Amino acid sequence: MVSGGGSTPPPDALISLRGIRKHYGGDSGQPAVTVLHGIDLDIRAGEFVAVVGSSGSGKSTLMNILGCLDRPSAGSYRFQGQDVAQLDADALAWLRREAFGFVFQGYHLIASESASENVQMPAIYAGLPRDERVRRSRALLQRLGLGERLDNRPHQLSGGQQQRVSIARALMNGGHIILADEPTGALDSHSGAEVMALLRELAGAGHTIILITHDRAVAAQAQRVIEIRDGRILGDSGGQAVPPVAARSLPVLAQAHAAGGAAATPWLAELAEAARSAWRGMRLNRVRTSLTLLGIVIGVVSVIVMLAIGEGARRKVVEQMGTMGTAILYVGSQPPATGGPAGQITEEDLAALRELPEIRRVMPVIGDPITVRYGSADKQVYVFAASREMPLVHHWPVAQGRYYTEAEDRTLAPLVVLGAKARRHFFPDTPHPLGQQLIIGSSAFEVIGVMSERGADSGAQDYDDMVFIPYQSGRARVYQAQTQPDYVVIEAVASGVVHAAEQALRRTLLARHGGREDFGIGNAAARIQAEAATRQSMAVMLGLIAAVSLVVGGIGVMNVMLMTVRERTREIGIRMAVGARQSDILRQFLTEAGLVTLVGGSVGVAAGLAVGAVLIAAGVPVVFSVRAMLGAFACAVATGLVFGYMPARTAARLDPVRALAGE
Repeated sequence: MVSGGGSTPPPDALISLRGIRKHYGGDSGQPAVTVLHGIDLDIRAGEFVAVVGSSGSGKSTLMNILGCLDRPSAGSYRFQGQDVAQLDADALAWLRREAFGFVFQGYHLIASESASENVQMPAIYAGLPRDERVRRSRALLQRLGLGERLDNRPHQLSGGQQQRVSIARALMNGGHIILADEPTGALDSHSGAEVMALLRELAGAGHTIILITHDRAVAAQAQRVIEIRDGRILGDSGGQAVPPVAARSLPVLAQAHAAGGAAATPWLAELAEAARSAWRGMRLNRVRTSLTLLGIVIGVVSVIVMLAIGEGARRKVVEQMGTMGTAILYVGSQPPATGGPAGQITEEDLAALRELPEIRRVMPVIGDPITVRYGSADKQVYVFAASREMPLVHHWPVAQGRYYTEAEDRTLAPLVVLGAKARRHFFPDTPHPLGQQLIIGSSAFEVIGVMSERGADSGAQDYDDMVFIPYQSGRARVYQAQTQPDYVVIEAVASGVVHAAEQALRRTLLARHGGREDFGIGNAAARIQAEAATRQSMAVMLGLIAAVSLVVGGIGVMNVMLMTVRERTREIGIRMAVGARQSDILRQFLTEAGLVTLVGGSVGVAAGLAVGAVLIAAGVPVVFSVRAMLGAFACAVATGLVFGYMPARTAARLDPVRALAGE
C-alpha cells in the first residue's frame, strides 16, 4: 500500500514510512545529493514484497533504512506504530538482532569463520547459550542442504551455498523480517532459482520478506511488487492481504527500550567468544602478530631485567655496607660549642642509653695503635677493645674459633680475636692459631678466634689489620689510663628509626649532663641509607627507561589494531547488521588488543627469567622481584588496552552502511 504523505498508517501496518527522504553530502562545501524523495510505504506482517528498480534508483538505500542500518534525513519511520527515530544505537541493534535478517548480494560472510559460526553470529549477540546456538545452526544448515558443510569456510563454498548460509544466518534469531538485497544477483540461474524457492517457502511459513532486485522476473515471484525510480515510488501492485494468522509473531519493539537494547549474554560468555575470535585472527596473521608481540616482549623483558639488575646492585651495596651497620650511630665526648671542657661518657650514661626503646645495643670502644708481638714478630696494631657485641653490631662473623663472652669480659679474661690480615702477619705458617699467645703492650693474651675478611671502612684503618680484646680487660691490662671510652657505637632497633634514636640520645645525654651539649653524635646510618636510596633511585630510573619499551610496544599494538580495523571494516559492518551493539564491537577489539598483550606479557616474563638466569650464570648480581614481574605483566596488558582503546572505539563508531560497503 502506498499512502499520501500526511495519511495515518493502517492499524495493522508492521512498517510504515511517511515522507522518507535521504540525501548525502552538503557538508564541507560538497553538493547535496538526494537519493530518496518523500517515500510513503506501508508493509504488513507476513507480506512478500519485492522492491524493483534499476541501479541507482534508491532501492538499496531504502532497504538500509527499512533494516535500521541507516537513518533517514527526513520523514517518519514507524515500526509496530513506534517512531524508530526515538531509538538509540543499542536499541536499533536490538531491532536488527530480534526482528530482521539480512541476505546480501555479496553474501557478507566472515572469511575466518566456518559456515556454522557465521550462522551462529546473530545468536551470540542475542545471548543464546553456545550449545543451543550450535544445535540451531546445524538444524538450519541441514534444512538448507548444507549439513555436510558445517565446518567449511566461505571460500570452500560455491556462491549458491554461501547464499544459503546467509539465509540460515538471517533465520538464526527467527528471521521475522527477511531483507534480501539482490539475493540472486551474483548467482547462476540454477542457484538463483533455489534461493527464490527458499524465499517463497519462508514467505509461506509466515516470514515477512522484503526483496530488493533489479530483475523484474525475480520480482514477479513476490505477492506484491513496488517499483522505484529516481528515489520515488512509481507503482505498487498492492498484492493480496495476508491473513493475520499467517504472519509470524514479532518481538515487541517496546522491549528494546525496556532492555536498553542489551542482549542477555553473560559477560563471561561474551568475553570467551571475543577471545576465540581474536585468537583465530592472531593465528591467521601470524607474521604481523609476531612482530606486535615482539615489541611487547622486549618491553616486558627490559622492565624485568633492568629492575632485577638494579635491585641486585642495590642489595650488593647494602650487603657490603651492612658490615658498617645500617642503623649505627656514634657518640663521643667533645667540648660544647659555648666553650668549656669536654664531657665525660660514664658507665651510668651508657646504662641510661641502653634503656631507651629506640636503642638495641650500646658498645663502648677504646682503641689505639699498640705494639703487638708474637715470637720475633712485632707490629704496631690497632687494638680494638669493645664488648662482646662487636660482631653483632657490625654484622661481622667469626671465621675461626669464637668471640669472647660477656662473662669473660667481666672477669677481665686476657683473650684476643684476630683480624684476617693480623692472623696472616703473626701466624703465616699456622692456619689455625687458636690457643697461641700474643703480647699486647706488656700483657699476654690468648688467641680464641679469627674474624672473617671485611676490608676498610671508607678510608679508615683496615679492620682486618686489627685485633680485638674485651672492653673491661682492655681497660685493666692495656688502656689503664683511659677513664672513658674513645667513642660509643649505638645500634638503633631498625634502620628506619635512626633519626628518632639520635633525638632520643641527645635528649637523654643533655638531661644527664645538665643541659650542656658536651658530646657529639655521628649518624653513620644516615649516610648508608642515603647511598642505598641513591641505588634505589637508579633502579627506578632503569625501570622507567625500560618502561619506555612498553610504551613503544603499546604504540605498535595501536598501529596494528588500526590496520586491523581498516582491514576488517566489512566484518564490523556484518556484525552490526546481525545485531552487534557498539559495546560488542568495542569489546571484540579490546579483547584482541588485550589478548595480544596477554600473550606478549607471558612470553616476556618467561624470556626475562631466562635472560636473568644467563646473567646470574655470568656472575652479574640479579635479584628478581615477583612484584616487578607482576607489575611488568600488568603494565603490558594495561598498555595494550589503553593503546587498543582508540582503534576499538573507532571500530565501534563505524557507520553500518559504510562498513558493509568497505573492503
